[in-house]
Amino acid sequence: MTFDLVPLTGDRTDRYLQLTEQAAALVAGESDRIANAANLSALLYHSLPEVNWAGFYFHDGHELVVGPFQGKPACVRIAIGTGVCGTAAHTRRTQLVPDVHDFPGHIACDADSRSEIVVPLVRAGELIGVLDLDSPRPARFDDIDRRGIEAVAEVFVDSLTTS
Repeated sequence: MTFDLVPLTGDRTDRYLQLTEQAAALVAGESDRIANAANLSALLYHSLPEVNWAGFYFHDGHELVVGPFQGKPACVRIAIGTGVCGTAAHTRRTQLVPDVHDFPGHIACDADSRSEIVVPLVRAGELIGVLDLDSPRPARFDDIDRRGIEAVAEVFVDSLTTS
């Protein structure tokens, strides 16, 4: 299968709708979480401006373990409830952090990151992991980004139930 990144057009909401459609097309017919996480990480990293890290952490039953990502090398293990990723996993709520230096317990895997958004991945009430995006720009992510990244995360979770 060949997949070409198509430039996103329109306002930011329209671009996220297009990105979500691209994500759905990219994972169509594939249920392997590693394959889909790898492709979605690349899609997000190369499609969104001012993002220096995009990837997944998977819950192994005890903690979060780094999965496929794009960006600099990352922290391998994150305790549930620790840092932005661990907090998203614990609360099962999206964490939108304008300045990571103001987040208590922030784990600095990449010193260049200044803002972050982390979306928990939950299927049938079970924590699968989190989808994490970092930016070197403070306040890079807002509510439009939250809705858009949550939609892509939903595409990922839904792909896991495909036969």
